Amino acid sequence: MTTKRIGILTGGGDCPGLNAVIRALVRRAIDFENYEMLGIRYGWRGLLDGDTIPLTRDMMRGILHRGGTILGTSRTNLYKDATTEKKAKATLSKLGLHAIVAIGGEDTLGVAKRLTDDGYRIVGVPKTIDNDLKGTDATFGFDTAVQIATEALDRLHTTAESHDRVLVCEVMGRHSGWIATYAGIAGGADAILVPEYPINLDDICDIIRRRHDMGIRFSIICVAEGAKLKGGDEVLSSERRDEFGHVTLGGIGEVLAKQIEQKTGYSTRVTVLGHIQRGGTPTAYDRVLATRYGVAAMNAIHANRFGVMVALKGNDIVEVPLAQVAGGTRTIDPELYQVAKIFWG
Repeated sequence: MTTKRIGILTGGGDCPGLNAVIRALVRRAIDFENYEMLGIRYGWRGLLDGDTIPLTRDMMRGILHRGGTILGTSRTNLYKDATTEKKAKATLSKLGLHAIVAIGGEDTLGVAKRLTDDGYRIVGVPKTIDNDLKGTDATFGFDTAVQIATEALDRLHTTAESHDRVLVCEVMGRHSGWIATYAGIAGGADAILVPEYPINLDDICDIIRRRHDMGIRFSIICVAEGAKLKGGDEVLSSERRDEFGHVTLGGIGEVLAKQIEQKTGYSTRVTVLGHIQRGGTPTAYDRVLATRYGVAAMNAIHANRFGVMVALKGNDIVEVPLAQVAGGTRTIDPELYQVAKIFWG
């Protein structure tokens, strides 16, 4: 029986659970016997550099609980120009891959979709702590990020109350407020600000004043990095764009803290969680979900089903076309956000 070589890569931001997917793919491939698993290092960049490593069962020991990715990652766009595209396809031909498993978010899977259109065999696995990918009910890494943000809010409560302060906690979320909403509800935030609904600063200040009038002299505000004031633009920490055209968001927490203090006179500070949300050990939920995704992706390859992404629908792992995933953002459920607002103030 001819051995088929399968390439695995992890692209975009690192995410708790990536190693669990890699482990599941390799272990499931062993069951089918006729596969050689090859790691493509540093995301799509590995197809430009020809940077690969063999993936064996022995290498999978001890990686289930590890954060990050043993393969490395990057934000590389194979289609940024004709030269890059030609070089990537030449490497693909040289490697002789039967198929590629692309583990990533919107940008990584966008490249996967274009490769599919060009005739390559691709299976996608949804990865992003932001939980904003279309086509799936959940992405691994999200649960871990929410746990970290919730713990931060719990800790901020004690210092805010001790100092009679307003504390603003900025969490990740470029175009969607899933982390802010879930963590804000779980952590008892007094207001939750998300990209989907521009911020009315006067409303937030009124909430804080009412709490003070009731004798509650501290407040916790949870804000997603992509949130913006009504009539304003996103706040950027850098205008430099990556290969997919994205600027670096960050700083809305500082803007809010300054304006809240100016308008209310109450001492206000900001905490930015940043990459802390991406790092460290994945939760049990994310380990299990990532494992299920890895097994399902290998099953799809063995059944010769390509151009799909494995996804969670309810409690079932299904396959959806990559065309359904690429482009657009899965925003928060309006009903969930209304539930959160019941507890503001």
